[in-house]
Amino acid sequence: MKTGVKLSIHPSSFRLHPFSQSPCLILMKRLVIAIDGPSGVGKSSLGKALARRLGYLFIDSGAVYRAVARKALDEGVALDDGAALGRIARKAEVRLEGDPDHPRVFLDGRDVTAEIRLPETSHASSVVAVVAEVREAVVEKLREMGREVGVIMDGRDIGTKVFPAAHVKLFLEASSDVRARRRWEEERLRGRDAPFDQVSAELEERDRRDRNRAATPLVKADDAILIDTSAMTAEDVLDRVLEIVKSRS
Repeated sequence: MKTGVKLSIHPSSFRLHPFSQSPCLILMKRLVIAIDGPSGVGKSSLGKALARRLGYLFIDSGAVYRAVARKALDEGVALDDGAALGRIARKAEVRLEGDPDHPRVFLDGRDVTAEIRLPETSHASSVVAVVAEVREAVVEKLREMGREVGVIMDGRDIGTKVFPAAHVKLFLEASSDVRARRRWEEERLRGRDAPFDQVSAELEERDRRDRNRAATPLVKADDAILIDTSAMTAEDVLDRVLEIVKSRS
């Protein structure tokens, strides 16, 4: 029996929303599109926009790690206990539902969409995500999902570990100041009134963990296309990526 985080995803729930004003771009073949990069570069925004345009599944791998972190906190598991965290990841049942703009995350049958965005969960997720046992458990199921249908997945090791043979690999980057500003504005929209300097420091700490972890550190795949989003609007990035996707279909 295979182990790992169980991801029950309903493909029809992630298709182009019927009221979307954007036409669906029909491709000749179903692609796997990997979007990697650090926090604050626009990975999720791009992934959701692409899913709407292509009628693809969008899978936020970060939501899975957040759910595992939430389970660890709820069960009182120490965040430095790799073996225990691995067991948590293997037995957790994570279900993703909704369209790209209104995703919902269920953990063991309970809706934790709001809970996984709490500051304590965000911090725990950044710690849990570097644990090798956790990453292996999550990666196994993420791979399974990409074998059936066209899929867009964002994360930090999608093109290097989860889908090393992805049809399209993108690596987004942006200046540290731009990324911190974007994350600070996101936090304010979520109701968290944290000082800019604090958010910037948290981002730097997350970068340090991601780039220096032993298990699949954040690096650009050799065949990934690098896109600097610092001076680009979300629409600019989407247009650029659509050109790339069409060239691979």
